[in-house]
Amino acid sequence: MIDSYIYNGTVIHKRFKPKEHFFKYKVFSLLINLSELDEINKRISFFSLNKFNLISFYEKDHGGRDGTSLVDWVKINLKNSKIKTDNIKIKLLCYPRILGYVFNPLSIFFIYDKNENLISILYEVKNTFGEQHTYIFRIESDNKLIQNNCSKKFHVSPFIEMDCNYFFKILNPEEKLSVVIDQYDNKEKILFASQEGTRSNLNSKNLMNSYLKHPLMTFKIISAIHFEAFKLWIKGIKLIRRKFKIKNNITVEN
Repeated sequence: MIDSYIYNGTVIHKRFKPKEHFFKYKVFSLLINLSELDEINKRISFFSLNKFNLISFYEKDHGGRDGTSLVDWVKINLKNSKIKTDNIKIKLLCYPRILGYVFNPLSIFFIYDKNENLISILYEVKNTFGEQHTYIFRIESDNKLIQNNCSKKFHVSPFIEMDCNYFFKILNPEEKLSVVIDQYDNKEKILFASQEGTRSNLNSKNLMNSYLKHPLMTFKIISAIHFEAFKLWIKGIKLIRRKFKIKNNITVEN
């Protein structure tokens, strides 16, 4: 059986300051065992690897973003972080491309050792300017609930200053998916963001069902980002211009 899955669920964003703002929408994500990409490509006719299809996955959307092996990119960065890479399993939680288009505000790499223990998480954050920053954490606890925190190092929202901190709370994905990010400024919460989901097997039937429920999901995500930004601007929240531009940065947080 394929060890890759679909998670159908919801995304929630709630802003607390300087003015309250809330939105919620339904999504589906894939949790892909990267070693199974070729097999998934063969099994599902309307799914393609690195080629256009109804639903597709491009390696250039993640990691080094140059189309080279994601597995190699992960291993290089784990080694640079002094995390062992022998007999590891790499899973990536992300949105797929639909009709050739995707925008992933957050993608998460889960790294497991040969005993299926979670040993590292890579949070890959993108903004709408085509930039990306990856936060790498070592995981040394066997708890199902993983908690990480770090200072913000990457300009994401044009309505939030850089001087703040992230607090990640995430379940090791099994039957349920739960990703929670709290963002704080001077110990006051600015933003709550979450993604919740329920697992199903990644096969033709379930993937088509997910697509039919969300046929234009990836277009809706980028449209919603700009629409919600417009509403924040209407509310009078000032724009924060990014002070520097990056392409693809990585920081080790442990």
